[in-house]
Amino acid sequence: MHIACRSWTCLALSLALAGRPDAAPQSTLDEEEARIVHALNRLAHGPRPGDVEAVRTMGLAAWIDRQLRPEDIRDDALASRLDGIETVALSSAELMEGYAPSREARREIQKRRAELGGNPSQEDERKARRELMRKYRGDMKGLPRQVVEELQAAKVLRAVYSERQLDEVLVDFWLNHFNVFADKGAGRFLIGAYERDVIRPHAWGRFEDLLKATAESPAMLFYLDNWLSVDPEAASRLGERRNTGKRSRIGGRGLSGRRRPARERMAESDAPPPQGRGRRRGLNENYAREIMELHTLGVDGGYTQKDVTEVARCFTGWTVRGLRDSKPEFTFDGRVHDRGDKVVLGRRIEAGGKDEADRVIHMLASHPSTARFVSYKLARRFVADEPPPALVDRAAATFRSTDGDIRAVVDAIVRSAEFAAPEARAAKVKTPFELVVSAVRASGAEVTDARDLARRVAGMGMPLYLQQAPTGYKETAEAWVSTSGLLARLNFALDLAAGKVSGVRMDLDALAGAGRDPASALAARLVPAGLSESTKETLAGEDGLDSARVAGLILGSPEFQRR
Repeated sequence: MHIACRSWTCLALSLALAGRPDAAPQSTLDEEEARIVHALNRLAHGPRPGDVEAVRTMGLAAWIDRQLRPEDIRDDALASRLDGIETVALSSAELMEGYAPSREARREIQKRRAELGGNPSQEDERKARRELMRKYRGDMKGLPRQVVEELQAAKVLRAVYSERQLDEVLVDFWLNHFNVFADKGAGRFLIGAYERDVIRPHAWGRFEDLLKATAESPAMLFYLDNWLSVDPEAASRLGERRNTGKRSRIGGRGLSGRRRPARERMAESDAPPPQGRGRRRGLNENYAREIMELHTLGVDGGYTQKDVTEVARCFTGWTVRGLRDSKPEFTFDGRVHDRGDKVVLGRRIEAGGKDEADRVIHMLASHPSTARFVSYKLARRFVADEPPPALVDRAAATFRSTDGDIRAVVDAIVRSAEFAAPEARAAKVKTPFELVVSAVRASGAEVTDARDLARRVAGMGMPLYLQQAPTGYKETAEAWVSTSGLLARLNFALDLAAGKVSGVRMDLDALAGAGRDPASALAARLVPAGLSESTKETLAGEDGLDSARVAGLILGSPEFQRR
C-alpha cells in the first residue's frame, strides 16, 4: 500500500466514510437536479460530465423510461470499443480450441504433477505449468488467463461507456445473484457465453426463464458440479446393460470388437466423465442447495435438507456433453437419472425424466418466498442496504401479479417514493467496481485499455468473475468499509488523477475549466451533490495542491464513495 498524500489527510478522508457524513453535503443543486444525480448514481454507474444537464433537458421520467427499454437504445460507440478485444465474442468451443492447453499438454501436465510427488507445492506446480505452456504455446492463439483478463476489461468498458446504463447495472446484479467462478477448470471458457447468451438475453424478462437458462448453462452445471450428479444406482444399471453382450456405446467397442479412439467414444457418449481420481460418482447436492438458498427461496424460504436431496434427485442427468472435446453444451442423460418419484416442498413429483427438474424450476420461480427474496435483493441494490419493508412488499406483489416480470418489478422499485426520498440519497457505499467505473465516468477520462482498471478493482478485493463462493459479492457497506480498503480506494483515486493508471488519460484542464478557482470547479464536476464541510476543512489543510492532487482527493472523498 502506498499513501500519496499526508497520512493524516488520507486517514481523515477514509475514516469519515465509516459512518454517515456528520453534515449534509453543501450543494448548489436544486431539487430536480438532486433527483437526477441520485438516479444517475443508482440506475447508472454515476454521471459523466454533461449528463445532469442532458437528463434535465430530456426529463428524468423520460430518461428512466428509456433506460427501462435498453433494447431501443443504440450503443454503437461501445461496440466499436469492444471490437478490439479478441476473445469476448468467441463461443466456448472457439475459446477452448484456441486458448485451452491441448490434450497432449494436459497429459504432460498430469505426468509432471505425478513426477513431483503426492503433495507438490503450489510454486512447483505453477513452475511446471509455465514450462509446459511455453512448450505448447505455438499451438495456441493465446493463454487461458487472457480469456478472463479480456472479459474483465470488457466489463469495465461496458460499465463506463454503454448508453444502456441501467441494463449494465441489472446484468451486473444478475451475474452476482447467479454467481459463477471463472477460475475453476474449464469455467474460464464457459463464463463468457454464460453472460452473453444466458444472463443478458433474460435480464429483463420473466424470472422463471432466467432461472431455467442458468440451470441449463454449462457454466453453472460445471461450477456447482451438477454435471457430475447421477443416481447412485445408475452405475450398476449401466453395468448390467454392458454384461448382456449387446453393443454398448458407453463400453467403447463396436460390433467388430475393436476399441475405438477415446475422442470418438467421448464424442458419441452423452454420459458425464468420472469425477476424478478417488471420487465416487453419485448424487451431488451443491446446485440443489444453491438454487433454493441463493437463487430463489432464500435461506429462510421454508425448505429443508430433505428438500435439497429431493431436488438434487430431480436434477440428476442434467449434464454437459462435449466438455472434453471442446464442444460444451447442455444435455439431459436419462441413463443416469434417478427414476423414482420425489417430494419437493410437500408436493409429489412423479418420475418423468427431464420434466421433473423443469417442474421444480417452475415451483421455485412461482413461490411466494422467491417473490419476496428477489424483490428484497433488487430493492437493496437500488434503494438501501436495508430497504423499506413496505417497498419490498409492493415489489413482491408486483412479482407475483406479473408472473415474475423482472422489468415490472424494477419499474415499481425505481419509480417508488422510497427510491426518490432524500434519505435514500448517498445511502449506499460503492463497491470497488462501482467506485472505479464511476471515477472514470465522473472525470471524463479516456480509456484505451481497461485491464489496469480491472486489476485495480481486484486489488480492492473484488476480482471480476472470480468470486469463488456461490453467494457472490456483498452489496452492503460493511463488506467494503475498512481502513485498509478505504486507503486503497483513495490511492487509486490519486493514481487515476495523476495519470498513473495504465491505459487511462484524464484531461484535468478541461475538467477544471478556466475559472479562478479550479478546486471548486473540480468539486462541482466530480461530486455534483457537493462536499461536506468536514471534507472541505480536511482538504483546506493541504497547502499548495495542484489540480491532479485536488481531483484525486475529491475522488477519494467520503462523498464520492457513496451513491
